[in-house]
Amino acid sequence: MENLIKESAENKAVVDSLYQAFSKGDVPGVLGTMDSQIIWNEAEGNEYAKGNPYVGPDAVLNGVFGPILQDHEYFNLKDIEIHEMLHGKVLATLRYDAKYKSGKAYNAQVAHFWTVKNGKITGFQQYVDTKKLHEASIA
Repeated sequence: MENLIKESAENKAVVDSLYQAFSKGDVPGVLGTMDSQIIWNEAEGNEYAKGNPYVGPDAVLNGVFGPILQDHEYFNLKDIEIHEMLHGKVLATLRYDAKYKSGKAYNAQVAHFWTVKNGKITGFQQYVDTKKLHEASIA
């Protein structure tokens, strides 16, 4: 049990380092937390889900992060709480505080479900109020 608790804390630290890098705009730092074969899924109904699943950091960069940066004036993660789980899983609850270049801002409740193995993120599943995101994306 002690090993599971230690692994859980280590996995939480990996996910926290991704959020820290994201908050600084450190894209190489964000991508560096990911396994070369990460499986990344945006929430169903999210406009960025059209490429699901994204496999590998380059696919995430080009299919998710790049379009988000292109479409938004700003995109911030707020009120991040990281919850330790067992068996390589980490849950983060947070909010997206963002504004499309069209001028419409939104603040959406979000959950990120992470899978971590051997110190690298191997899986991601986003859960978000896609209706709120869609309404803000309409110019």
